[in-house]
Amino acid sequence: MLWIGGAQWAGKTTVSEVIAEQHGLTVYHYDYHDARGHQDRRIARRIALCEPVTDPTPDQVWLDRSPEEMAAETLAGFPIRFEWALDDLRALFTSRPAIAEGWGLRPELVAPMVDSPRRMVVLVPTEEFRQHQLRTLPRAGALRVPVSNPARAQANRIARDRLVAEDAAQNARRLGIRVIEVDGTLDAAAVAEAVTEQFAPYLGTSTGAA
Repeated sequence: MLWIGGAQWAGKTTVSEVIAEQHGLTVYHYDYHDARGHQDRRIARRIALCEPVTDPTPDQVWLDRSPEEMAAETLAGFPIRFEWALDDLRALFTSRPAIAEGWGLRPELVAPMVDSPRRMVVLVPTEEFRQHQLRTLPRAGALRVPVSNPARAQANRIARDRLVAEDAAQNARRLGIRVIEVDGTLDAAAVAEAVTEQFAPYLGTSTGAA
């Protein structure tokens, strides 16, 4: 396995698809499976913990807590969600090497499983690039759920995502995993090239990187 973790809006999905196309890899998209394939496990876990089965309302998610509380809850939930992703990957049948990407693939969770930190890259957008996305990409600047205060909910989401991204970058650097800050000066193909350099020993790619 090769792993691309990091922050939302850093281009992980696009970069993984570019690399997969170039090198014949199978891609596992964490966000897709986490949102669609794991709901039954999420409900079963709530039942086992005697927690409410129904999802909280949008206002409860995005307005009733501070960004710090939201980030802490997100980070605390990643380990169990990572186990569900590992179950998916163990069941994955492919004759090709595989690459997994997604914000829930945290460096502190992946690091104990790999033989080298070169098997992982963490992508995070710079704050300036994230603000540029919010100004220029409609889907980046909209929270697509009904809330009573859309502006505050969006601000909370952006602040939460920033905290979660900072945590990923800090843990990656602590573990010797490469962090690539995406600032918009390179297109997806160029970022993919940088990631390919990191993964070169496992792709049969010639590179001068140490």
